[in-house]
Amino acid sequence: MRRHLDHGVTMALVLAAGVAGAQLTPGSVGTGSSPSTGAGTAPGPSVPTPGEPSAPAPTDLGTPGSDVPTAAPGTGTPGAVRPTPRVGTGGPDLPPSPPTVAPSSIEQTPEAAPGGGQAVSPAPAQEPAAEAERVKEEVPEAADSEEKPARRAPLTLAQLVARARESDSRVEEASAELRKFQALYQQARWAWFPKFEITVGAGGPIPEARNNGLGGPPTTEASYEGDLNFGRVGVTVFSTGNAVLPLYTFGKLTALEKAGAQGPVLGAALRERVRNEVGFQAAQAYFGYQLARNGLQQIEEVSKRLEDAAQRIERLLKEDSPQVSTVDTYKVRFFRQLVEARKAEALQGRQLALAAIGLLANVGPGDVVTVVDEDLELDEDLPVPSLEQALARAEQYRPELTAVTAGIIAREQEVLIRERSYYPDLGLAGFYDVRFTSSATRQRSPFAFDPYNDRTAGLGLVVRGTFDIPIKDAQLEQARAELDKLRAQEKQIRAGIRLEVAKAHGELVAAWSRARALGEAERSARRWVTAAFTAFDLGTGDTRDLVDAFTAYAQASGDKGKSWHDVRVGMAALARVTGVPLAPGE
Repeated sequence: MRRHLDHGVTMALVLAAGVAGAQLTPGSVGTGSSPSTGAGTAPGPSVPTPGEPSAPAPTDLGTPGSDVPTAAPGTGTPGAVRPTPRVGTGGPDLPPSPPTVAPSSIEQTPEAAPGGGQAVSPAPAQEPAAEAERVKEEVPEAADSEEKPARRAPLTLAQLVARARESDSRVEEASAELRKFQALYQQARWAWFPKFEITVGAGGPIPEARNNGLGGPPTTEASYEGDLNFGRVGVTVFSTGNAVLPLYTFGKLTALEKAGAQGPVLGAALRERVRNEVGFQAAQAYFGYQLARNGLQQIEEVSKRLEDAAQRIERLLKEDSPQVSTVDTYKVRFFRQLVEARKAEALQGRQLALAAIGLLANVGPGDVVTVVDEDLELDEDLPVPSLEQALARAEQYRPELTAVTAGIIAREQEVLIRERSYYPDLGLAGFYDVRFTSSATRQRSPFAFDPYNDRTAGLGLVVRGTFDIPIKDAQLEQARAELDKLRAQEKQIRAGIRLEVAKAHGELVAAWSRARALGEAERSARRWVTAAFTAFDLGTGDTRDLVDAFTAYAQASGDKGKSWHDVRVGMAALARVTGVPLAPGE
């Protein structure tokens, strides 16, 4: 199930990269995240890879960076220069998650959520007074109108992450695993409890066995053996039981309880790991949707400019202007059709991103998923923590380290148990044996053996142990090998975490640099388009200059959107690999 879910999320996010088509300009070919002479489908949003090992984050530890102001979507200043991220100057808290749109600002707009209100029928024609009075008498008083169904507010990033962390099937699986560890701990805690072995039975027929009750000879002819005279046969009923209460085990029971106590710690760490992974995938889907939406906006803007250019060329052709030719019409038509194709890809990518969001949020089949609109570009600079700070937080908060530490403690206690298995256990034993036979005389003499009507019980101190020394030697060596193996794995995990943090930190710093540079490039390209279109409109520019300007502008816009997408995903990735909450309120 986990593999299918990860695959579905990954495919949805990969296809959501069709947004890159929304950020491509007419005539661009090739791929790449940096500006180039041509661009095909720009790289889509980063997607989770279910097959790759990834380190989870531990228990929720508060919300870093709570001082980041929130902003409504679309309030960013496109022309503002992005400040340089302060690497190494960040405080002890990691950068907060991206600003979200307040749900109240969405609910105030009727179009913000599907299923606006109930349809209102047109008012009926006015009746004459008499007819109105007659109808009023015949029709009973109408009941109060039903309350309108509550609208479902669009999901914010924090809401999406919270829902994914609680309702995802992988989280449910990890929660069930945690319950299993908790049950095993309870089993270890009650390992001292005596195991009562009780047997109850009945049988027959039992031949007659009569004497004087003092162990004397038989008193009836049927009581003698060696013939077929069974006399008055009867039945026998019996019950036996025994139990041992451990009193001293040379520390084996204490070690078992300590080892069992690490089970819930391990299970909680593994569940937190899954929660953080699911939350990160939810953030990827969310930012992938925003990237697709922003790409569609860029396509609409480019389409409008191309339409204006086509109308201008058509008008100049009718005027027999030497400035344009029929070939120019073909060029613009080609670019317009190419933009329409990219628009279809972007629409499909947006729908698939919404499907991924619905899958991660565990939305019902009939429910419509809506997400708030949010600009990927940040209005203010956020301090990026230094690599040393990020590594310190990962060492403190990563759930993998908590899990492996608990595993080492459990293995150490197992080694102790194997070492003490050479010593016997001291305990208090108890037993009873009660029998009744209807066809036999109960013996009252303590010297008479009575298998038919026995009544015995007792308590005593016992010492129990085994002398399979070679087997115990092998078990002890196996436990020590498992402990050494887990310690080696701890070294690997710590090294992998450091590498993962360094990678996420470097990608975030690089994404910040690209976002600043491409923001400047996009502003320059916008001015270029404005100047080229003005020159073309005045008749001082040719079609080639106009097309080149459109191509550069679309390329820069697409790369800029992708770079800010990388920044937002990079912030979420750094929060995940350092073990901090992903969204506010976590």
